Formats: sequence, structure tokens, C-alpha cells
Amino acid sequence: MAVKLFKGRRKSLGGLSKVGIVIIGAVLLLALFGPLLSPYDLGFVDVTRQLEPPSGTHWMGTDENGADVLTLMLHGSRVAVLVGVSVVTICSTIGCFLGAVSGYFGGWIDEALMRVTEILMAFPGILLAILLIFITQEPTLLAVIGALSVSGWAGYARLVRGQVLLEREKEYVEAARALGYTRAKIIFQEVLPNVLAPVIVQATFGVAGAILAEASLSFLGLGPQDSPSWGALLDQGASYFLLTPHLAIFPGLAIMFTVLGINFVGDGLRDMLDPRHVTRKESA
Repeated sequence: MAVKLFKGRRKSLGGLSKVGIVIIGAVLLLALFGPLLSPYDLGFVDVTRQLEPPSGTHWMGTDENGADVLTLMLHGSRVAVLVGVSVVTICSTIGCFLGAVSGYFGGWIDEALMRVTEILMAFPGILLAILLIFITQEPTLLAVIGALSVSGWAGYARLVRGQVLLEREKEYVEAARALGYTRAKIIFQEVLPNVLAPVIVQATFGVAGAILAEASLSFLGLGPQDSPSWGALLDQGASYFLLTPHLAIFPGLAIMFTVLGINFVGDGLRDMLDPRHVTRKESA
């Protein structure tokens, strides 16, 4: 009975979106297979070759400890992808569940859930993450993912709640009630599939935001201490930029192109999944 998510939406992804797909595909391949192809082991350091510029031996140079930057970059891509996907998966799952329940039932349930989301959205997420990471003293990758997920679900909850408020009054929902469907079945099998289009778009941009947030935490020295990170390399590069600019340029470019690629795909999905957005663009 539920409406098909892509029914009637024939618009294909544009040129920039296809470029974004290529970039994302390359990052995913590096995250999956890059560490296996890295020229050195992750723990390998040569203290006699600290802060060397790119060369035939070290294609992206070395860092302050004498570690190969290319090896760190390849392993860092895995951290970026893992954080981005994990944070968005956790936040969107919690947000969709709570938003759907809030929008469908209304009343005191809606009031309570929305007040909690407003409190979380009023407090800057990155500051809350910094506080939680600081409390752990020695942050791990799991701690970073958890800290970024604590408040991230609130935006998804408000989005889904607004969509469910519109959907719950439609005829197919009334028909489901008349057929004796349980409330859980109506919410999760009938209503929720029809509000996933904007959630998919927001989740796409959310991956880019989570990668930037993790890089920001690592740049401040609050990133995962048990894994290499693009943000940590960028922090090193900022300290030695005039001496060895490669240490900041390579991770900076990696973050920039990854986030740009994800945003390109997000823009394309928004155009494809939201006909009203396309109409507004054409009328402008």
C-alpha cells in the first residue's frame, strides 16, 4: 500500500553528481584496499628521515616521526569512511524511529521528544563532542563515533516528524487503519517508507559533516588515538607548513575532495528525489 520511494521521479543525476560518485567510489576503494597496498606497515617509522619532502622512496614524504605519509593517508581514509558511515547510520536510525513515533502519536509523546531535540539542536554538536571526548581523556575511534552521534539524531527526528505529520492524514493511512493494521505496522511499513527521500538527502550531507567533524576533533588533538587520521596529519602540517608544506597539503586535499564529492552527490539526490526543489530552481 505504501507509495514507492522513486515512483514518478525520472530525473537522473547531473554531471557534478557523477563526478561526486567517482570521487566517493575512489575513497571507498582506498578505504577497503588501500591499507593492503600501502608501501609500509602502519607502525613503521624511520627517525633518520623525518619531515622529508615527496620522493621516490616516500611518494608523499614523511611526517615528524619519520612515518610514510602515503601509508598514513591510506589508513586515514578507512577512519574517515568508518566515522562518516557509522555516525550517519546511528543518527538516522534513532532519528527516524523517534521522529516517526513523535509525528504519528502526537500529544505528550510529541511534546517530550521535540523538547529534547530542541535542547540538543540548541547546543553546538561539535562542542558537546569535544566535552565528551575530553572526559574520556584517551579517545578511541569508538568514543569519537559515540560523541558525534549523541546529538546528531535530533535533526533527523525533526525532519521525519514533520513529514509524518503530513503523511498520517492521507487516505492510504486511513485505509490501513480501516484494515486493522497495528500502529507499529502503519508507522514502519506504510508511513516511514514514504518519508525516506529527504532523509536520504540529509544523510548524504551528514556523512560529509561527520568526516569534517572527526577531522576537526583530530586537528584539535581530540581524535582517535588508536588510528591515523587526516585531521591529525593536518595538525602536524600546520606546525611545519613553512618547512614541509606537503604534510598539510595532502590531507587537506583529501578532506576537501571527499567532502566535495559527497556534497555533489547530495545535491544531485536532492534534485532527483524532491520535485518541488527542481520546480523552484526552474522557476527561478
